[in-house]
Amino acid sequence: MNQTITIAGDDWYELISLGDGISLIRERYVADWLRCNIWHIQGKHQDLLIDSGLGLRPLKPEIARLSSRPVIAVMSHCHFDHIGSCHEFDRRLGHHACSDVYQDPMPPEMQIDAFIRAETFKALPHDQFEVSSFQITPAPLTGYLDDGDYIDLGNRVLRILHLPGHSPDSIALLDEKNQILFSGDVIYNGDLFDTLYHSNRDAYKESLERLRSIPITTVHGGHDASFDQNRMIEIIDNYLDGGGRLGDPYAWVSARM
Repeated sequence: MNQTITIAGDDWYELISLGDGISLIRERYVADWLRCNIWHIQGKHQDLLIDSGLGLRPLKPEIARLSSRPVIAVMSHCHFDHIGSCHEFDRRLGHHACSDVYQDPMPPEMQIDAFIRAETFKALPHDQFEVSSFQITPAPLTGYLDDGDYIDLGNRVLRILHLPGHSPDSIALLDEKNQILFSGDVIYNGDLFDTLYHSNRDAYKESLERLRSIPITTVHGGHDASFDQNRMIEIIDNYLDGGGRLGDPYAWVSARM
């Protein structure tokens, strides 16, 4: 029997305040196994947005509910589930290694059809939405970030770490003073994905080894729940031992249906 999927109301986005000016924004009706964590960090003079989800509903109005300050939108990497609303923001920063993907964000090699399927959505974003017509709006980056760069929000400074492996352009943002890492898809509390067309396992190992040596108390990843340094080391060790890997995306997603 075919199940009718309802149309979402005005609560597409879920806003969760973690305190100290950090908020987590999630697309409530996207399946947990794909849903990206969108991070908003309030600054003294400007705010920072890390990643932007699938872009199925306008994100900028949600940000305006949190703050009226100018927003710097930083993409942790170029994958479609993180850059969907990137085009809504005037300042769009990321690493240059995948700058071409922002101009053509749905290359066939990305295996997007493994993830975007009817089961991906608990409710639809609007009554005109069709899974088969899912698109990401191209949004070329307006500036680039590289390893060692800093973003100064006035009351918080974040250092850019270029940590390739999951993708060539993967970056994390480190608040060194508070030992908080916004890690994108470099590391999160789940199976790590290293089999994409532009993933590099050797580079990934080097990036994860680098993280081991950095004092970090809290990791806010691109997916799943946040975690502490002990859990981070467990995830790294498991990966380096050959475990904790997503593998074939079609089989991985099907196992979660």
